[in-house]
Amino acid sequence: MHRRRRPASGPEVKAWEVDQLVQFLDAIDSHRMAPAFHFAAHTGMRRGEVLGVRWRDLDLHAGRVSVRQALVSVAYDVSISDVKTGTSRRTINVDEDVVQVLRDWSKTRTEERDGVAPTDDDLVFVKSDGSWVHPDIFSQIFDNTVAKLDLPAISLHDLRHTHATLLLKAGVHVKVVSERLGHANVAFTMNVYQHVLPGMQAEAADTFSRLIHNERAQRSGDQVAARGRR
Repeated sequence: MHRRRRPASGPEVKAWEVDQLVQFLDAIDSHRMAPAFHFAAHTGMRRGEVLGVRWRDLDLHAGRVSVRQALVSVAYDVSISDVKTGTSRRTINVDEDVVQVLRDWSKTRTEERDGVAPTDDDLVFVKSDGSWVHPDIFSQIFDNTVAKLDLPAISLHDLRHTHATLLLKAGVHVKVVSERLGHANVAFTMNVYQHVLPGMQAEAADTFSRLIHNERAQRSGDQVAARGRR
C-alpha cells in the first residue's frame, strides 16, 4: 500500500507592512550603511547581491542595476562569486529616489577616498577604507536596529520578502515580481508567496464582478435613453 505524499508547503515568509518598512528605513537613516539597506529594500536583491554590486553594474541615467555577482561567506571567509543561476543574472529597474541615494553615496565614497571617485570595478557598498563589508556584519546591523524598534522581528532576508509581498499586494504581476527577485520560474514565486495570492484572487473576483455590473448598468442606461428619444 502506497502512502500519498503530502504536497510540499512553501517556506515560511515573514514580511513587514509598508508603514513598518518606512519606520525601519527612517531609523537606519543615520547609519553609514543606510544607502545599502535602502537599496536592498527597493530592489529585493539578496544580501550577497547587494554587497557584491559594482559601480559598473549601475546605470544611474537609465535607472537600472545589473545583478552579475555576489559577495558570499563560506566558513566566515568572504569571496566574490557568480550569482546562482541564469535567472539570477538579471537587470532591475530602480526609481529616482534610489538613483539619488546612489548618487549621494558616490559623493560620500569620493570624499572618503580624498576626492578620488570610486572605479567601475569597486564594490558600491564598502567600509570607509574601501574594504568589503562582511555579509554577517551587514545582517547584524539590521538585527541590532530592528531590536531597538517596536517592529515584528524579521531577518535581513525577510526584507527581500517584504519587497515582493508589498509589490504583489499592490497588484504588480507575479511574473514581474519573479523577474525582479531572480527566481527560476513564476511557479516558484507563487509557491513562496502563496499567502498573498488568496487576497489577490478575491480582489480579482470582485474586479470582474464590478466589470459585469458596470456593463449592465451602462446597457440599462443606454436602453432608457433610447426609449426617451422615441
